[in-house]
Amino acid sequence: MQCASYYRESSVTLSPLDEYPIHQTHAPVTWPATSDRNFYDRSYFNVLDREGRFMALTGIGYYPRLGVKDAYFVVRRGDTQTAVHLSDAIDDDRLNPNVGGYRLEVIEPLQELRLTLEPTEGISADLTWRGSFPSAMEEPHSMLTDRRVTLQASRFAQVGSWEGWIEVDDERMEVTHSSSVASRDRSWGIRPVGEAEPAGRPDTAFRGMWWLYLPLAFDDYQLFLIMQEDPDGYRTLYDCTRRWRDGRVEQLDGVRVTVDYRAGTRIPRGVHVDFMNRKGDTIHLDVESKLFAPIAFGSGYGGDSSWAHGSWKGEGFTERVSFDLTDPDVMAGAAFSLIDHVGRAVCTEADGTTREGAGLFEHGVIGPHHPSGFTDWTDGAR
Repeated sequence: MQCASYYRESSVTLSPLDEYPIHQTHAPVTWPATSDRNFYDRSYFNVLDREGRFMALTGIGYYPRLGVKDAYFVVRRGDTQTAVHLSDAIDDDRLNPNVGGYRLEVIEPLQELRLTLEPTEGISADLTWRGSFPSAMEEPHSMLTDRRVTLQASRFAQVGSWEGWIEVDDERMEVTHSSSVASRDRSWGIRPVGEAEPAGRPDTAFRGMWWLYLPLAFDDYQLFLIMQEDPDGYRTLYDCTRRWRDGRVEQLDGVRVTVDYRAGTRIPRGVHVDFMNRKGDTIHLDVESKLFAPIAFGSGYGGDSSWAHGSWKGEGFTERVSFDLTDPDVMAGAAFSLIDHVGRAVCTEADGTTREGAGLFEHGVIGPHHPSGFTDWTDGAR
């Protein structure tokens, strides 16, 4: 007797990746092992001008259970933050990630990539990424409510730089490996995507979160600090390592953080971090914000009312949105957003030796965080 096939030819198709010995389940590669609608597979990049003249945030994501792929490209220059969104029906060719005129080419895996955006709603780009250090896996990230998994993801990250250009309305911004610093990550797993699901009985498990992420590049090492705390200051995620150019991985402990907020807001001017090496020596890290971009304004993260990753917009969809960062009504939304900064860093060792670096400074306080003095969802720093 022949067993019936679980996968019908009409519902599951092969992809070029199936030619390679990379399978992790009995299914074709494009068929996720989980049936959770919130399964995603995404790349995130930033382009940070070291002098803070401009910055860009961009990414591309695939959502197999929703049948959608999409991309975004956000540029902050002056007092305006502008985003272009692209969305389309998913396809089975994962070797050539693309959405409309947005293309991501892997030139050398884990080291060199090319990202291009053909002119779309007045924005275009041609950028080549080069990693400054090897890619590094981060600690797995999970969040649960009373009844379900809301986040269960793996991610690797890397610091590097770009060469190329970004153009907005015929204004070209040149990007070089010496003028830029950047970080990128690749993540996959489960997180809320697509159109909102029916809520069911109210679930009050989420009370807010405090977040700090610092992927920084120095001449001799890359430093990764990732922290998430609940409103009481309890750390639900923590990882801090220095990865030296000679291959050593140094775990750092005893982290204490002081954020310097702009009065009346939750937008930081900078952050001071103290941590210890395994010998117990105290190391000081100071990071200054040169420019910032709230990621909820156009990138699809953190309650972005203009864009939600994985939402079905129809085939060949594009749009452009802009945000005036001098408008108080617009900036009120920053209280519910993580904020990405061009970060200038100085690390001081216990013996007084200092090293200068740069990279992403990402921070946000959503809801109360009593150690920081935030008691509700909207109050600002005093």
